[in-house]
Amino acid sequence: MTVSWFVSRDLSFAENTKMAGSGCSSRLRSTAFIAFLFTFFATGSSTAQVPLLMWSSDSLPPLASPAAGHIMSSDQLTTYLSSAFGSGPHTVLLFLQDKLSKDDFTVFGGVFGNKQDSAFQNLEAALHSSSSLVLPALAWSGSSAIPALLQEKLGVSPLLVDPDTLSHLNLNASGSNLLLINLPYHTGLHKPCKEVLRNNDEIIGKVLSIMKAQSVPYTAIYTGLQPSRVIPETSMSNEPVGRSLLQAVVNDVKPPIMFNVSDTPCIMLWAQNLSVSFTEARQWTDLAALTPSLSGSRCNGTDSLLVLNYPSGIILSFAMHQQFYPVSARNWFTLDSVQLQFSGRSMFFIGSRSIYAPAEYSFHCQSVSSFQDALLVPNDTNPNTAEWRLNFVDFQIQGFGLANGTNFSYASDCAGFFTAGIWMGLLTSLLMLLILIYGLHMIMQVHTMDRFDDPKGPSISVPQSE
Repeated sequence: MTVSWFVSRDLSFAENTKMAGSGCSSRLRSTAFIAFLFTFFATGSSTAQVPLLMWSSDSLPPLASPAAGHIMSSDQLTTYLSSAFGSGPHTVLLFLQDKLSKDDFTVFGGVFGNKQDSAFQNLEAALHSSSSLVLPALAWSGSSAIPALLQEKLGVSPLLVDPDTLSHLNLNASGSNLLLINLPYHTGLHKPCKEVLRNNDEIIGKVLSIMKAQSVPYTAIYTGLQPSRVIPETSMSNEPVGRSLLQAVVNDVKPPIMFNVSDTPCIMLWAQNLSVSFTEARQWTDLAALTPSLSGSRCNGTDSLLVLNYPSGIILSFAMHQQFYPVSARNWFTLDSVQLQFSGRSMFFIGSRSIYAPAEYSFHCQSVSSFQDALLVPNDTNPNTAEWRLNFVDFQIQGFGLANGTNFSYASDCAGFFTAGIWMGLLTSLLMLLILIYGLHMIMQVHTMDRFDDPKGPSISVPQSE
């Protein structure tokens, strides 16, 4: 959020530490509100509140720095005004605006050095040249709370004045005076809010000029009858307490299909989609959302067969085999075939050429299909099943070496590390490097002449032996 003009004013006060007297002390005290203001603007509050600005041609008593985010109550303000107006006569100028909130200063006040665009230039000048106090958050308890409190402390009734009336009024400095100046606040279409606030600031400037011309010491207060913006209270009873990650709710992951022998996992399969199609129009049926029966499944040390029997009559069978290969000195398993059966017909899809992994690993592939970049190759010329298709998404299977219980072992992925593009880039770079080396070698073999003919001397004779 944009830092309001309050903060820029107090920061400028902190730079003027060479000034002596009570004015310098009040400026240093005002900088204590900076941490409070930053925290307040960051956190906010749901309590109705109005700001209060107070400055004096004399000096104001110090005020202890409140805790960050604290809203000053009416009792605390009463205590402070008692110390400010405790003894002797005082002339108080109460600039009471119809509505006022801290957001008015944030939106319409000049910040970051843009003072010319500020709607509070006279107010800012008065705060700079006087002992001042800024309360960004004063608990609002009613439209007549501030005038009634000042009337009680000063012991006089408020006198409603305007600049023209005040210029013809002779004030008695030997007694207390409470002068009330009402300021409008309008946000309609006839007059922009910024223009209204600028006119109010001009009224404040005229009143202060009259008081200065009459050489009457004064204390001025600028606040609002009510907040111009009120944040509604929100019940937090049902909200979680503490921090929480702002992330999408992840749905529960379905468990893998698991075939057990003697309560020990033997075959595991998981896929996000197990889609099959029996027509040329490619009307897919996702079997992953259904719960199959595993009757007919079996496994041993060398062969595994996982049979998925679905209520719709579709049967998927995964046949796997493991074998020791002396070249790699380890066992490898292959998915030999996937058999699809429906309505008394069946079709085999061969996967042994592309679907393989070390026997102690599982096999994973993002897409296993029989029609595009096929890892499962149809092995049937029956015209009745020529249009049958398989498409498995996020497919993972393991038929041997389930040492992790109900978890898959390390997955061997179908996506190789060296793709065709990587090989092309490596070979092209190697060819360019060889050409560069050959060119450098040829340049190094070039020899320049080490003997030259002198026209003034005898001609050079080069023996044939050389």
